Amino acid sequence: MKICIIGCGAVGSLFAAHLAKAGEVEVWAYDVWKEHIDAIRENGLRLSGAAEFTARLNATSNPQELPRCDYGIVATKAIHTANAIAQTAHIFDASSAVCSVQNGVGNEEIIADRVKFVIRGTTFPAGHPIAPGHVGYDIKGDTWIGPFEPANTPMRKVEELADLMTRSGMNTIALKDARGAQWTKLIFNAATNPVGALTSLHHGAATRFEPTGQLFNDLIAEGEAVAHKLGIELHGDPRQLVQKGASAPGKHRASMLQDVLARRQTEVDFMNGAIVRQGDKAGVPTPLNKALWQLIKGLEHSWKDPA
Repeated sequence: MKICIIGCGAVGSLFAAHLAKAGEVEVWAYDVWKEHIDAIRENGLRLSGAAEFTARLNATSNPQELPRCDYGIVATKAIHTANAIAQTAHIFDASSAVCSVQNGVGNEEIIADRVKFVIRGTTFPAGHPIAPGHVGYDIKGDTWIGPFEPANTPMRKVEELADLMTRSGMNTIALKDARGAQWTKLIFNAATNPVGALTSLHHGAATRFEPTGQLFNDLIAEGEAVAHKLGIELHGDPRQLVQKGASAPGKHRASMLQDVLARRQTEVDFMNGAIVRQGDKAGVPTPLNKALWQLIKGLEHSWKDPA
């Protein structure tokens, strides 16, 4: 069996390294970050922090080198989903299934334009690149996956992938309906990411500082109201995810803060923007999410047109 990790950045590297170390499947990693791929090919993929090991796996920046795969795990930034799946769709056939473990909502719809079977997923583990071939494993956590409803993905495929991931050390729960888990992470991300990006506070500091901690709670309440109106039952309390992240060792910077510091386009359209759009459709006001969405978009614009 072959599994392809599409997007071998921080989160993708966590899955790639664990699956390769377990040795049950043949693992391929695809990423356009050539220096990272070259380092993996030469020295293996190293994780440090919450886990310490180096795994050997196949890695390439050329999609034409990828073999046909039974499963794909898409771990790119949401803004890169369309390009990533367009470059790799040829490696999946009518019996393959592709799982998104990305931030936000809307990625599965993009993947489904190119692939028959799609799996909806969300993951809590987090990390950051330290150097090419070396990723810091910041926060451990669970992953939840389930069939993407319009694709009619068989539950047996979801369960097989979940079992493989769990045995590799990345605990994964198979759900018949993964929307609740996805929205729980979405609401958590939409609260913590833009606040961290705009204040430069790491997750723990922003949680403990009363004004930003209260803002987290207020943003979460807006997201919960939208989910409730959509009939989505959350898979836990986003506030518990906030506290879990705050209590993790080290000073974890939200992915959006990492993007802002590097002056890269963020995933805000798939986070706060998604909550605002769904709120508008459901008739639920989301003024705080809209304000943070607009502020982050303004910050992105300042890098291109500061005048």
